[in-house]
Amino acid sequence: MNAILFLLPAGLGLALLIWSARAAWARYTAEKFQLLRSPASNPDATVNLDEVDALPALLKKYFQLVLQDGAPIIRHASLTQTGGFRVRPDMQGWSSMRARQVFACQPKGFVWNAVITIFGGLPVHVCDSYIAGHGSMRGKLLALFTIIDAQHQRELDEAALQRFLAEAVWFPSALLPSQGVRWKALDEHHAEATISDGTITTSLQFGFNSDGEIVSVYAPARFREVAGKFITTPWKGRLSNYIQIGHYRVPQQAEVEWHLQQQIYPYWKASIKDIQYD
Repeated sequence: MNAILFLLPAGLGLALLIWSARAAWARYTAEKFQLLRSPASNPDATVNLDEVDALPALLKKYFQLVLQDGAPIIRHASLTQTGGFRVRPDMQGWSSMRARQVFACQPKGFVWNAVITIFGGLPVHVCDSYIAGHGSMRGKLLALFTIIDAQHQRELDEAALQRFLAEAVWFPSALLPSQGVRWKALDEHHAEATISDGTITTSLQFGFNSDGEIVSVYAPARFREVAGKFITTPWKGRLSNYIQIGHYRVPQQAEVEWHLQQQIYPYWKASIKDIQYD
């Protein structure tokens, strides 16, 4: 009985500590999301597909498939993701993952707020962001114990801008040349896209199927965080199951992987749901 009386306050104290940590995490991510809500410079802009007439055939086919003439140029996109995450290349199976992500198109930015369940049910809260030209990553076990806290590194900034470009398939008006994307055809099924933001310029290779859909995105050298350091590693994303969301056609399924020297390491997969635009 005495042991129970001793443990009860300790248990209540831990519960209060975790509750407080989750509240602090909610405030932190809410502030991040709010930073994306700057007014658009041209809120009434609409898609004019005449601008893609001069592009190579595979790009013209893609834009005519995923955009409707006169549709609003997307300013913000919000979506939810459910799927899996693998924290190590040797991990068997997948940890469950759910996330909310918000994008801003002008200026470019995103916030990804996720919960990954590991070790039999323990939640890891992760927030990746790209705001005002800078990337950051923060992860906390139980929202309490810091696992990673990275920011103020140019490698991280560049990797985050590459992520923005890759994930623009979910808000495809952002891939138009008028929105700052420079396209170059590589062959009948591949094209390179380049964007700049501040002092950073980055490129990705997009793969297209015969229907005109983007089904892959590839970086021969993307920065990957390993034990607090960033090393360049080939990286690839796979996209599938296109669906119509209002004026836009976007992939619902996605998976990404690192191409390590000895193996391919898939580390994130998700189904995209509840997409909203403004």
